[in-house]
Amino acid sequence: MQLKIMPKKKRLPAGRVPLILFLCQMISALEVPLDPKLLEDLVQPPTITQQSPKDYIVDPRENIVIQCEAKGKPPPSFSWTRNGTHFDIDKDPLVTMRPGSGTLVINIMSEGKAETYEGIYQCTARNERGAAISNNIVIRPSRSPLWTKEKLEPITLQNGQPLVLPCRPPVGLPPAIIFWMDNSFQRLPQSERVSQGLNGDLYFSNVLPEDTREDYICYARFNHTQTIQQKQPISLKVISVDELNDTIAANLSDTEFYGAKSSRERPPTFLTPEGNASHKEELRGNVLSLECIAEGLPTPIIYWIKEDGILPTNRTFYRNFKKTLQIIQVSESDSGNYQCIAKNALGAIHHTISVTVKAAPYWIMAPRNLVLSPGEDGTLICRAYGNPKPRISWLTNGVPIEIAPDDPSRRIDGDTIIFSNVQERSSAVYQCNASNEYGYLLANAFVNVLAEPPRILTSENTLYQVIANRPAFLDCAFFGSPLPTIEWFKGAKGSALHEDIYVLHENGTLEIPVAQKDSTGTYTCVARNKLGIAKNEVHLEVKDPTRILKQPEYAIVQRGSTVSFECKVKHDHTLIATVTWLKDNGALPNDERFTVDKDHLVVTDVRDDDGGTYTCAANTTLDDVSASAELSVVAPTPTPAPIYDVPNPPFDLELTNQLDKSVQLSWTPGDDNNSPITKFVIEYEDAMHEAGLWHHQAEVSGTQTTAQLKLSPYVNYSFRVMAENSIGRSLPSEGSEQYLTKAAEPDKNPTAVEGLGSEPDNLVITWKPLNGFESNGPGLQYRVSWRQRDGDDEWTSVVVANVSKYIVSGTPTFVPYLIKVQALNDVGFAPEPAVVMGHSGEDLPMVAPGNVHVNVLNSTLAEVQWDSVPLKSIRGHLQGYRIYYWKAQSPSQRNRRHVEKKILTFQGSKTHGMLPGLEPFSHYSLNVRVVNGKGEGPASPDRAFSTPEGVPSAPSSLKIVNPTLDSLTLEWDPPSHPNGVLTEYTLKYQPINSTHELGPLIDLKIPANKTRWTLKNLNFSTRYKFYFYAQTSAGSGSQITEEAITTMDEGKMAMASRQVDIATQGWFIGLMCAVALLILILLIVCFIRRNKGGKYPVKEKEDAHADPEIQPMKEDDGTFGEYSDAEDHKPLKKGSRTPSDRTVKKEDSDDSLVDYGEGVNGQFNEDGSFIGQYSGKKEKEPVEGNESSEAPSPVNAMNSFV
Repeated sequence: MQLKIMPKKKRLPAGRVPLILFLCQMISALEVPLDPKLLEDLVQPPTITQQSPKDYIVDPRENIVIQCEAKGKPPPSFSWTRNGTHFDIDKDPLVTMRPGSGTLVINIMSEGKAETYEGIYQCTARNERGAAISNNIVIRPSRSPLWTKEKLEPITLQNGQPLVLPCRPPVGLPPAIIFWMDNSFQRLPQSERVSQGLNGDLYFSNVLPEDTREDYICYARFNHTQTIQQKQPISLKVISVDELNDTIAANLSDTEFYGAKSSRERPPTFLTPEGNASHKEELRGNVLSLECIAEGLPTPIIYWIKEDGILPTNRTFYRNFKKTLQIIQVSESDSGNYQCIAKNALGAIHHTISVTVKAAPYWIMAPRNLVLSPGEDGTLICRAYGNPKPRISWLTNGVPIEIAPDDPSRRIDGDTIIFSNVQERSSAVYQCNASNEYGYLLANAFVNVLAEPPRILTSENTLYQVIANRPAFLDCAFFGSPLPTIEWFKGAKGSALHEDIYVLHENGTLEIPVAQKDSTGTYTCVARNKLGIAKNEVHLEVKDPTRILKQPEYAIVQRGSTVSFECKVKHDHTLIATVTWLKDNGALPNDERFTVDKDHLVVTDVRDDDGGTYTCAANTTLDDVSASAELSVVAPTPTPAPIYDVPNPPFDLELTNQLDKSVQLSWTPGDDNNSPITKFVIEYEDAMHEAGLWHHQAEVSGTQTTAQLKLSPYVNYSFRVMAENSIGRSLPSEGSEQYLTKAAEPDKNPTAVEGLGSEPDNLVITWKPLNGFESNGPGLQYRVSWRQRDGDDEWTSVVVANVSKYIVSGTPTFVPYLIKVQALNDVGFAPEPAVVMGHSGEDLPMVAPGNVHVNVLNSTLAEVQWDSVPLKSIRGHLQGYRIYYWKAQSPSQRNRRHVEKKILTFQGSKTHGMLPGLEPFSHYSLNVRVVNGKGEGPASPDRAFSTPEGVPSAPSSLKIVNPTLDSLTLEWDPPSHPNGVLTEYTLKYQPINSTHELGPLIDLKIPANKTRWTLKNLNFSTRYKFYFYAQTSAGSGSQITEEAITTMDEGKMAMASRQVDIATQGWFIGLMCAVALLILILLIVCFIRRNKGGKYPVKEKEDAHADPEIQPMKEDDGTFGEYSDAEDHKPLKKGSRTPSDRTVKKEDSDDSLVDYGEGVNGQFNEDGSFIGQYSGKKEKEPVEGNESSEAPSPVNAMNSFV
């Protein structure tokens, strides 16, 4: 042990005889200095240097390691006891002791159980000088038991009532950490109203409707085994009085109803602790935790006081919304009565907790090792305190001292062992045990009796240098047993020291309080005891002090001028002096305006901010001096305005202090061009991975010209610097020299790790690889690990090249996997990666939906219902359900190979949906399939259904043939979509006179089996408009319109023949051509104006008429109103005239569902409203007939013009 030197000094008196410096032998214990060479030679009893904790809880999944390390000379041997008896490790193949150590390793990973090795272990380290023992080490394996199965009934409470949800976790080792979460592993919110108690229960001061949930789950986390156990979820429903009465009425008798009012406000009462008072006992040094939780409405607030004192300010903390009071590092002074007060608007209550602080034993003075010389005396003192007071017992070499071999040199006096006239055989290791009911302390202290000649530990010929008139200290560290005396001599011939200027310290050091030049010389230290003598020489040099002969002087200069400070320094010629100039106690600005030569500091182009205190500091290895002067800057004679610009680029880049992960970059700033530099921007280039690409590295203040840069491993760095002022940024400097950092293991792992199967029997693991800069070294690879989440399999790992994907084959279908991807290179591995979850590949579902039902709502809409498919048979992520439906083929269509099927997809787990856009009076079939990420499952059995009748479409065509003087014949084709059984046709018609007024409307019913009808008794040479539609039992369908003219009478025909004769004349033919050309031009103009929305007289009359179907009859003659140009019947608009073939095709109806959404994936809302898209959507056909874009026939145009 190290010789402990007290800070006392001995003054050396002057005398007539030569002065001999000496140390008297101290009657006290020696301590061995910590000198390695000395310790190698000295015999020393064992000392325990490392041991396992007293209460050692081990992980049953890992090998048990019980530590016991000791030192001694000779090296000690080790033995163990278990449960108080010798533990023979040679007889147990699972137990080994590490070489040169007493540490036990119990190999339970290969076989064996941790419970087998439970017990109390103690280690003994022994050599020829004694035996040291360890603490009693109690080995216990950690336990994380499962929660007992229990059936938890749902809880129904009235709003405002208190509630305690019990946790009662299983008893584990060490105790579990309790917390409450929901099914989504989200911590339940806590507040002054809702909080978790120290016992793990969840307390509600009063419940609210928002507390209603079905997943109150208590979790117990056992940190030692890294496991979490879960209690069964607790269901809580908070209801009003009315809801509660309804519940009672449904389950109990009608006499158990609650009152009409909700929970009334009430004063606080304590949920925990119970009663008005309780007691708490805690051990000294632990954390004292006191808890009070109250219920009431409104929610009570908790306050704490100490009845007979003040709560310690720096050690008191409030937890859990002030429901828990904690005092750390509790001591006996914290005993007393603590009161918690619960208060709300209706009152207050209090609870008193009486706290008693006990104490396990703690040291007042632990015994210390003794190194004694033969014949010396010494003591071992063992003092401890506790509550109750501990009992002190002594052992020697691990054996109770009462039964140990007797030693006449020792005597026991309670907590002290007194040694007198010790001999070498008195060497031993003593143990002091202080124990009470709360614990024990065990300390080893050896008594080592040594007989050693003197040794001087200070290095030979050590040179000491001091400045004149300052103290000098010459060391002489020594050891010997018995304790040597020390003498000092000066001079090669051993001349004695006669001056009264020396001080001798008890550690052998010689002090010269005021060294002078004549103190220079050689000094000899001599150590003596009865076993020998040792000496050592040291040398002292006294140097001249450093002085400033010419100090800098105060200066006042104009802005823009030059100033010079002088500083002449004188120092000892054997020392090297360094002169440094400072400004305002900091470094000079890094500016070329400041120049320093041997004795001067020169500042050119002085600025206002150059004013301040300038200091000249001179330093040597032994001393330093300084002198200062003030500089004041005044306004100069006015000068022309300066020109401002961005700075010039920095230059002279230099790399210094090159370390593995940092380097210092320095540079010289360029001219700031009259605008001070505000900052420097540093960029780097990685010539190895991204040559030519510069990245931002750092920014520093404009006053700095050096920067310490953090570097990444395995990067070939080159740096450049840019300066920035208020005008802008300079051009980049030239690049610095390149610096390649050493490789290291990666410090990060790949991101975006995913696991998805592409086939039913594989798992495709993908990730975003590290870039070259992040690799940190050569040989970048990835260790891909996976295992099934729900199994007990070990991790399977494979190392792959620098890729971004790995495929695991032979996996079960759609099984959750835990996945991690770790980066590594030639140097080592990245930190442990995060674990993500993925799934192996999906396969097609195996089961079709069952119990398919169809409910026809109307002629175009039906509702489909089905049972959901079991999740296990889906074999993948459930995407939804898909309905295939199609119209049954008629006998004429049955030879077609392709049946047009329509598809609707319903997302998620819905078990019903709507089919819109069905054709009335039709037979349909459908089936339902479940869909996952892989595709569709088998179809359910086809389910047939029929739609009722609907109104028919318009007749397919209508044409007028064989016009005569008083008759017209109508021919038509039946509706293309009858949508039921036709019952009859309705024909309505009315004449149109020369002024385009409409005559009376005539209604005619025609049998459904007719496709031709002749109208007789019509007026000759008269235009008629016809309205024609079909009917079913569901009602009338869309109508089709047409116009036609009866022929002229014979008189007019004769006139026409005479006109033909005239028409043979040439002049008449030319006239008619001119008229025809004018008419054609007029028609073209009218047509263009009509397309642009313009009106002409005929159009204005048409606009004035309404549809005859909706016009009121005139009151005077009972006839209908004028001819209408309404939207449905437009005789003079484009397409309203009969084409040249006298055929009108109805506008084809578009039966496709309007674009509802996502392709084949049509969807419905919960109410059956359709939100998807009809998969059988058709292109709309060109519109013909009534809404045709065809131009009017010239013949009809002529007829309407006449």
